[in-house]
Amino acid sequence: MDYLIETLAKRILGDIGWSSSPGSVMKKWREAFQISQGELARYLGITQSVIADYERGRRNPGVEFLRKYVRALIEIDASRGYKMINELLKGYTLMLPYIDDLGDFSVPVGVDEIVTAVNGFIPNSFIPEVKIYGWMVTDSVKAITSLKGMEFYQLLNFMIGRAVVFTNVSSGRSPMIALKIAPIKPPLVVFHRPVRLDPLALLLAEKDNIVIVVSTFTKAEDITKRIRSLAQSVKV
Repeated sequence: MDYLIETLAKRILGDIGWSSSPGSVMKKWREAFQISQGELARYLGITQSVIADYERGRRNPGVEFLRKYVRALIEIDASRGYKMINELLKGYTLMLPYIDDLGDFSVPVGVDEIVTAVNGFIPNSFIPEVKIYGWMVTDSVKAITSLKGMEFYQLLNFMIGRAVVFTNVSSGRSPMIALKIAPIKPPLVVFHRPVRLDPLALLLAEKDNIVIVVSTFTKAEDITKRIRSLAQSVKV
């Protein structure tokens, strides 16, 4: 839930920052959360006139203020029982049963760092230069057999720039075939202890410049723990 809320916050922040009229978008989101200027101002410890000035375009908000603004919207809604947040997250929650873990690195990490974290090795004949911005762990059998075409594409949205860890892998063929026809591909895929790594999986990965890493951890939970530990160690 924490990660989804963070994702939602980034979405709102991006919506405001991308707009040519950030003040009007700030107002849009405040009203969507059904929060008055006065309540928001009290929460932020500023006067209502400051909120009004931003929303009317009399002041230009900086990034730090926008972070506080968005955080305040979410925290006020959380105190009300997550009414608006739950509505906004409905599009994400469809994928929750197929995502065992998900997160972002505060700074991008390299392939070697991922390999070390998952106690793995690289069977590819070449290693493209890629940066990894986050991770996702999913059960390969559950995702591939249960998700329909468009639903699988929704899952792919979470893979952009991330290392994708497939657990419950027999040969790696099915995940790589699924990724072959997908318009969005992760830069790096981790297979957890495949019984036998299929040469076709490696061939497909190399054609799409996807780094394959095989984790030798006995338990899939150890991968998550180590990747999260890596995320803590590379914090800015």
